[in-house]
Amino acid sequence: MKVGLSTYSLLQAIRAGEMTVLDVIDWIADNGGEHMEIVPYGFTLVDNPELADAVRDKAKSRGIALSNYSMPANFVQDTEEAFEAEVERVKQHVDLLVRMGIKHMRHDVTAFTIPEEQMTIEWFESNLHLMAEGSRRIADYAAKFGITTTLENHGFSAQASDRVQRVLLSVNRPNFKTTLDVGNFMCVDENPLIGVKKNLPYASLVHVKDFYFRPYYQPPGGGDWFKTAHGNFLRGAILGQGDLEMREILRLVKQSGYDGYITLEFEGMEECRMGSRLGLENLRRLWDEV
Repeated sequence: MKVGLSTYSLLQAIRAGEMTVLDVIDWIADNGGEHMEIVPYGFTLVDNPELADAVRDKAKSRGIALSNYSMPANFVQDTEEAFEAEVERVKQHVDLLVRMGIKHMRHDVTAFTIPEEQMTIEWFESNLHLMAEGSRRIADYAAKFGITTTLENHGFSAQASDRVQRVLLSVNRPNFKTTLDVGNFMCVDENPLIGVKKNLPYASLVHVKDFYFRPYYQPPGGGDWFKTAHGNFLRGAILGQGDLEMREILRLVKQSGYDGYITLEFEGMEECRMGSRLGLENLRRLWDEV
């Protein structure tokens, strides 16, 4: 098991101008991390080859593997021209991975922010062919470079475990897997233990995060709460301090034989460096305990 951090975990400091993505590499290395996932929020690389090269070289000098690159994408477009343009846009990010020597990518298949009517199974099934065709095209393009592409349980439409599997089976490519996020099942009100059990066999990378949960009939008041697909409330937590059954989740991952990259995503209200540091410490401790 190789512990690392998503750049998204330190987005608070990046947006405040307190850290750059190069500083994040140093922070991970100084706090015992082994790898970094790039989520290009607060900075961009696809249009900044100098920074991309600097990230690649800095990570190598600090012994930090670049484990994954995560980006938004939306293959459910109104016209064929828009669909083709989106495929070509995502291919440009694949080219970036080739330049940086990254072998694993996560892309969405629909927009992240969608209205309630697009969260339904009817809408999902009606547009599955577009999600699958776009993903298939990207997987085939990436395969030439030995890159694995993935769908994460992320984005409300293709987020529940069965829907992720529907896309995976429809794409039917050996290098198209899932980035398994243990917490995101809660965003569509699926029990994380069940989602993890069901999708672990398809996982090529694992994200860990924690949430506080409050039911729809107990509004929690102020803070960085957001609503699930069915109106319950979630807020990011330091890993191991929230309401997910983290010990059992990690036991399931360990028991499955998975021994790859495990990426911490911290999304809590606490100061991001403190929350990320404590999360990494808890992840190592809990993994050893199970």
